[in-house]
Amino acid sequence: MIIISLLLLGSLLPHLTFTARVNVGIVNGTEAKPHSRPYMVSLQKDKTHICGGFLISDEFVLTAAHCRKGNEILTVVVGTHDLRNSKSSDHIGVKNYIPHENSTHDIMLLRLQEKLNLNNYVNWISLPKDGEDVENTNCSVAGWGQLQTNGQKSNHLMEASVYILNNTECEKKWGPIYSVSKMMCTGGHGGSCLYDSGGPLVCGDTAVGITAFGNRFQCNSPQYPNVYTKISPYIQWINSIIRNVK
Repeated sequence: MIIISLLLLGSLLPHLTFTARVNVGIVNGTEAKPHSRPYMVSLQKDKTHICGGFLISDEFVLTAAHCRKGNEILTVVVGTHDLRNSKSSDHIGVKNYIPHENSTHDIMLLRLQEKLNLNNYVNWISLPKDGEDVENTNCSVAGWGQLQTNGQKSNHLMEASVYILNNTECEKKWGPIYSVSKMMCTGGHGGSCLYDSGGPLVCGDTAVGITAFGNRFQCNSPQYPNVYTKISPYIQWINSIIRNVK
């Protein structure tokens, strides 16, 4: 049995006994052009980066449900490139944490305590259409996670090009923990490592996935490629929550 870093909720994986939740980030990438991804946010606990996320409106962030444990209080940092530099960034509290009602689905909305003023540094990214599939496409991931397995996190936003793998191949590599209808996986020279779960998989100008899990012992493993929660099956759920905001 392969010991992997499972970033999904434990109830999804009752048959795997040797597991650990480890967040995901960027290896073999390059530093992003400052503020070229104005939708990117850093989720922080006690002023420490723990996960990524991304703006989908002036009031909502989309991220992975496992990024919040219990009743943790998180802060959303917007408009940042270098996490050490707060001049261009704002630290926003979370008004509502809204994970999917099915705890096995690794997706969560964060409603911010205040609406954001959108500008060149802070803006939202588009989402796919309901049920839309993307395959064999060149895409990208970004985050402030570790630069190598067991390495240090990056202060600067890093990015890497990736390509979406055939979903059948993803299922073959990961086995029964992989959901063809709710997940997607990627390959490439660069990819995910530690501490950027919840960040977006971006294809063109659209966020199509949410960074979910990968191999525990080798970041960006070609044998066990990085897995993302597919966003398109959740569009109706996302829209229903945003529409009902009061």
